Amino acid sequence: MVKRNIPPPPDDYMAMRTARANHTARVAARKPLTSLEFVQKKAAEAQARLANTKTPPQSVLVSLKHPQKDFFIADIFDTAIKDDMASMEHPLFALKAGDMRVRVYERNGNSVMIKPGSDGCATIHDKDVWIYCISQMIEAMNRGREDVSRTVRFVAHDFLVVANRPTAGVGYARMNGTLERLSGTRIETNIETDGQRERAGFGLVDSWKIIEKTKGGKMVAVEVTLPDWLFRSVKAKNVLTLSPDYFRIRKPMDRRIYELARKHCGTQKSWQCSVKVLYEKSGSTDVLRNFRGAVKALAESNELPDYSIVFDADADSVTFHRR
Repeated sequence: MVKRNIPPPPDDYMAMRTARANHTARVAARKPLTSLEFVQKKAAEAQARLANTKTPPQSVLVSLKHPQKDFFIADIFDTAIKDDMASMEHPLFALKAGDMRVRVYERNGNSVMIKPGSDGCATIHDKDVWIYCISQMIEAMNRGREDVSRTVRFVAHDFLVVANRPTAGVGYARMNGTLERLSGTRIETNIETDGQRERAGFGLVDSWKIIEKTKGGKMVAVEVTLPDWLFRSVKAKNVLTLSPDYFRIRKPMDRRIYELARKHCGTQKSWQCSVKVLYEKSGSTDVLRNFRGAVKALAESNELPDYSIVFDADADSVTFHRR
């Protein structure tokens, strides 16, 4: 048997093979990602950037102050944090403490004018009292109670625990300020609730009073009367369930963005909008450039409850994906 020496392929043939392999790799790299793959890729890139940061950024969520709740609270509130859809859509609450400006918001035929009281406008953290009262009313309605009214009486300590607030003296002092701002802030709006639209003015709470105090002056029981405009919405059950971690969201703007994501995603898997529309809906008083940076930072943290966020700088848009 004669052995023949087979000469190596010419250089141009090998170059052609290499070029073909490179082309195949490029085509594979350009293959469109699914929505889930895209979100996972962006989240991994954000985590990698954070890992290379010398000083890690502050967490979006504050620590859980009361991991062991008492029996009553665990029975009623662990899975029943409710918010009304009208106030989730429209920026009724200020994002900065001490805001003394008259704010006007108009969109799609709806208008809202918010006038501060002597202590400034009620903030989105003050809204915790609204959410707590709404949750109590919905729970009572679900249990078949027929005596539900817009006046809610509750134990101050229970509210502080559910809202993840300190239960020492500072917690009660802050709650007193919250009630003052809620009653002092005036709203004029034509927003429809329970199929009824009217031009009306009202306080964020009609009235409040401390029913009982300890010997040391610490409030025990509180009674709050909510505006009829809100009560109509609650009676019609125009509400959505919030994440149990909602009260842990640290920054006012992050809370507002969560509200908008929850309202517009609803039962859908995702919601996309331009950064400008999100900015307008949020009620932010900051410049658009700073708002854009805050949204980008929130997306990179990947810590917003219930939703992952994809920030598209080229399209100047943001997409919320339900986890």
